[in-house]
Amino acid sequence: MTTIEQSAPAATAAPRTRPSFARRHRAGLTTTASILVVLVFWEVVGRQMNPIFSSYPTAIVRQFGVQLKSGLLVEALFDSLQPLLLGFLVAALIGVPVGLLVGRYRAADAALGVYVTAGYAMPLVALIPLFMLWFGLGFTVKVVIVVVMTVFPVVINTRAGVRAVPRAMTEVGTSFMATEFAVMRKIILPATVPHIMTGLRLGIGRAVIAIVIAEFFTAIGGLGGQIILAGQRFDTAGLFVPVIVLMALGVGLTRLVGWLETKVAPWADAAADRD
Repeated sequence: MTTIEQSAPAATAAPRTRPSFARRHRAGLTTTASILVVLVFWEVVGRQMNPIFSSYPTAIVRQFGVQLKSGLLVEALFDSLQPLLLGFLVAALIGVPVGLLVGRYRAADAALGVYVTAGYAMPLVALIPLFMLWFGLGFTVKVVIVVVMTVFPVVINTRAGVRAVPRAMTEVGTSFMATEFAVMRKIILPATVPHIMTGLRLGIGRAVIAIVIAEFFTAIGGLGGQIILAGQRFDTAGLFVPVIVLMALGVGLTRLVGWLETKVAPWADAAADRD
C-alpha cells in the first residue's frame, strides 16, 4: 500500500511585535544618560574647587533663577537674538545666490572664488576694529559681524552642491530647450538644497560665535555682555548661565534648520535612510 504523505500547512507568519521603548528611543536615552553622567561628575568635582575658578550645576541653576527673575537674562537674550537672526538671514540671502553663481559659472568662480576662499580662511576677528570704525558700536556693527562670519560656509556648501549635480541632468534639460533660468530653478536648485541646508547649519554655529565676539568687542550688552560682567565680578556661576544659554541656543537653532531641511527636501532624508 502506497503511503501518501501530505505536506504540513504553511505556518502562519508570526505577528510583528512593536519594538520596545528602549529600542525606539535608544539615541535619546543614550544622550540623556551621557548628559546625566557629565552633570553628576561636574557636581561632585565642582564642589571641591574654589568657586572663583569653577562652579557646579546646582549653583548655576540657582543663578539662572536669579537672572531669570530679575529679567536680565531675558533682556540679554533678546538683545543678542535680534542681530543674530537678522545677520543670519542676510548671510543666507547673500550666500545662496552667490554660491549658485560661483558653482554654476566658471567666470563667476574665477572672479569671486578667490575672495570666498580667502574670506573663509582668514581670521575675520581681525577686521572687527575696522568694522567698529565704519559702523559704530551699536546694532548695525553686530549685524555686519554676524553676516561676514556666517556667509562663507553658506557660499562654499552651496557651490559644492552645484558642482555635485550630475552633468547628465543639466544636459537633459538643455536638450529639451530649457532656458538657463529653468535649468537653474528646476534642476540645479532642487538638487543643491541638501548642501544649502548643510551650509545653513554650519552658518548657525558661526552666527552664535559671531554675536558673542561682536558683543565682546563693541558694547556691554546681550549675552556676551553678561559674560564679560560676570567675569569682571569673578562670578563663575553667573558666567556659566549665558554660556549655557548660548549652547542651548546654538543646538536649538541647528535642530530647527535640520527640521526645515526635512520639509523643503524630504527626498534627501529618504535617500539618507536608504543608505
